[in-house]
Amino acid sequence: MHHPTQEFLFGVFAFVLGAALGSFLNVCIYRWPVDLSINKPRRSFCPNCKQPIPWHQNLPLISWLFLRGRCANCGAKIAFRYFAVELVTALLFLGIWQRFPWQVAIAYWIFVSFLIVGTFIDFEHFIIPDRVTIGGVIAGVVCSVLVPGLMGTDSRFAAGLRAVLAAALGYVILLIVLEAGKIAFGRKRVRFDVPTPFTWKKHGDDADFAVGTEESLWSDYFARERDRLLLQCDEVRIDHQIDQHTYGNVTLDFRYDRVTVEGHVLMLDDVTHISGVAREVVIPREAMGRGDLKFLAAIGAFLGWRAVLFSLFAGSLLGSAIGLITLVVGKRVWSAKLPFGPYLAFGAVTWMFFGETFLRWYGTLLSP
Repeated sequence: MHHPTQEFLFGVFAFVLGAALGSFLNVCIYRWPVDLSINKPRRSFCPNCKQPIPWHQNLPLISWLFLRGRCANCGAKIAFRYFAVELVTALLFLGIWQRFPWQVAIAYWIFVSFLIVGTFIDFEHFIIPDRVTIGGVIAGVVCSVLVPGLMGTDSRFAAGLRAVLAAALGYVILLIVLEAGKIAFGRKRVRFDVPTPFTWKKHGDDADFAVGTEESLWSDYFARERDRLLLQCDEVRIDHQIDQHTYGNVTLDFRYDRVTVEGHVLMLDDVTHISGVAREVVIPREAMGRGDLKFLAAIGAFLGWRAVLFSLFAGSLLGSAIGLITLVVGKRVWSAKLPFGPYLAFGAVTWMFFGETFLRWYGTLLSP
């Protein structure tokens, strides 16, 4: 068999394997954030009608195109994300196979699988589960020990140590950024042009919080126990389990589990509904989620300390550009959030393929 034929067949295998694994990654992306098992039910099902999808309607890439992105049973739209995950995974698997030795390629296949799951979950839910981040750190250290070349050494011990140190560096750097950002930008004050109605309504263990047309979950605002949300109101009605309280021209001082009003503390577990008219809100905010810290640690465990610095730089640059574009062309929303994990993943993949090229270019700038 000729060498070009072998390369072609192995390339086809890598692409098909990536598409098939992408189908499994879609299961993780859909189920993990809502605490569903990836094993039960074993077969994929339609998100709308919940009917199991037979194997011949669940072929990676092909089925979505053939069915035109709809469920064959109920006709509901199947999100383009399912096709995109399979295609991106297939293309990355093919590119990695063509670019790296087979031992490194297999390790990088594992790595990009974590990146893809973390990226798409973060886009949709603004979280990166520990299964992805901590799991990625553990997988990165194990892969580095098994394939020392990932860390640029022949020693398994040295590779494992470098992976651990790079993971620690990624976590600590973003932890410093997180704490500094909290000190500098930990509160955001929004004054409304006109008095704006608001509601707080208990929803299971959480609550729905709406100000004007903006709606969000109560837990979205409270990353730390000491976080406070202040609401300056013209009028307020608080429906307590025992009685009802009405106030005028008052500031509500919220913690996650309680509200202080005119010196009285009411536990939110005993409150069913709060409504009124607000003039100003001061919300607590974070520079990023703690999942991002562990995500960058996983990148370090697979790619080393230089990739940590590059991913942070490239991700910040891209994230800032996207944020500015969103502000310019979109409607400005005071409670809007931007996921940072996808931009870290972009930096990691860029480093993986072009890191050495970047270093050579940077070296020419220092020593022309």
